[in-house]
Amino acid sequence: MEALVELLHSKGCSCVIRNGEVVREYYQRGVKDIYTLYTVEPEFLRGASIADKVIGRAAAALMILGGVKRIYADTISQLALETLSKSGVEVSYSQAVPHIINRTKSGLCPLESATKELESLEQIFAVVDKFVASLA
Repeated sequence: MEALVELLHSKGCSCVIRNGEVVREYYQRGVKDIYTLYTVEPEFLRGASIADKVIGRAAAALMILGGVKRIYADTISQLALETLSKSGVEVSYSQAVPHIINRTKSGLCPLESATKELESLEQIFAVVDKFVASLA
């Protein structure tokens, strides 16, 4: 995991994922990379290790649904930690925060807000799916 975290910081990636011997770097903001992997290439997430800059509840749900085994986050929300703690995913982080804020720092991240009351991972995925579609 240390090598992934080092790569995350040295390359300025948004996240780095290793599955077996394959390591990939990602640079998009928000949940786009994890969402794309989960919907297009889910086999790469199964059993993977991820180092990510920011993990909120929506990203955590996608990682759990994808079968990720280990996660490191520079910053992780309390909601994400609670969701991950129920899943058996190994989690380490630099800092835990009450919630993820939006890019303008004027309130909650839209996905953190939209998923905070949801019960199931499938409900969270449906919200993320709709949100990503609205960005296109």
